[in-house]
Amino acid sequence: MSEVPRIILHKEREKSILRRHPWVFSGAVQRVEGGPHAGETVDIFDSNGSWLARGAYAPESRIAVRIWTWNPDEQVNADFLQVRLEQASARRADLFQPGQTTAYREVFSEADGLPGLIVDRYGAVRVLQLLTPGMERWKEEITAILSDFDGCETLYERSDADARSRENLPMRRGFLWGRDEPFEHRMMENGSTYIVDIREGHKTGFYLDQRVNRAILQELVREGDVLNAFAYTGGFTVAALKGGAVSVVSIDSSQPALDLAKRNVEVNALSLEPCEWIVGDVFQELRTFRDSRRTFDAIVLDPPRFAPTAAQAQRAARGYKDINLLALKLLRPGGMLFTFSCSGGVSPDLFQKIVAGAALDADVDAQIIRWLSQPEDHPVHIHVPESRYLKGLVLRRNA
Repeated sequence: MSEVPRIILHKEREKSILRRHPWVFSGAVQRVEGGPHAGETVDIFDSNGSWLARGAYAPESRIAVRIWTWNPDEQVNADFLQVRLEQASARRADLFQPGQTTAYREVFSEADGLPGLIVDRYGAVRVLQLLTPGMERWKEEITAILSDFDGCETLYERSDADARSRENLPMRRGFLWGRDEPFEHRMMENGSTYIVDIREGHKTGFYLDQRVNRAILQELVREGDVLNAFAYTGGFTVAALKGGAVSVVSIDSSQPALDLAKRNVEVNALSLEPCEWIVGDVFQELRTFRDSRRTFDAIVLDPPRFAPTAAQAQRAARGYKDINLLALKLLRPGGMLFTFSCSGGVSPDLFQKIVAGAALDADVDAQIIRWLSQPEDHPVHIHVPESRYLKGLVLRRNA
């Protein structure tokens, strides 16, 4: 067996590894020995020559190594991957409930010890994102392992996220294995049915990370007028209607997304009569509502990422503040604002401060009645705070 290439760190740059954080930044690397290729397994040593961990090399990334294991006796091979994948799947097995919930995240990257791999399950269809050179290196093995998973009939690749470009990897999408079924697929979540476009939809087709929060909205929203901003394919719209909303206004910049949202209302045997659909820029539409003095009993703000990294957080803070300020002005006394940030660069504390600043500028008195986050199939690894990316608040406007 040939010797594993080595990564030697600068002096005192091993502290994060000793705390079990799985990233080695390029600035921490003193030298590379053995000429590893992108995705190849490397051993990491401190400046004194002590072995620290084993990971996947990414020479063109800001994150030079993503760690596989801290166990020197553990070899990275197909058996290693099979154990990790089976463990991740087993931890979520109880989520699959035919007739109730058939879609969830089965593998969540670093949180499951598989950095750069996302697997979302939609019943018999599994959609993969391979976002790093390390995962790209093991693509065939991962495909073979997942094809044997319970109930798997189709594997489809959606490796077309921005993260691939940061790793200098080409964008890819297409069938990997199994039955060549239509790109539109029906799934269930909390007893509701949704049509998912696994080929063209955002992420892998649906925002699975809002499953629990949609159930909370359905629980809290009763009779009233609801505004769903950044509605996408209508997940929160369906939840609001099922909760008893009198009317729901759904705004999105994409006509195809709203067309699918309408179908999702219909497929759940809900009436389209209470629904209003607006294709447009959310910021502008909220200003129009403000100027016309239109108000709502509940508002959902689930925007796309404004700040993927911490370096962009301050610039993004302005956008989050503006949109929350506008929404709070549209909220009736006693009404509720469900507001979210999925920006990894915005911490929960910063997000709460931004929303508090928006309430101050809007001259609105409000209470936080719930803190929201991602569900258990998107776990936050205890040593990887970055894996907590979804932050949410439910605010109630006081009279």
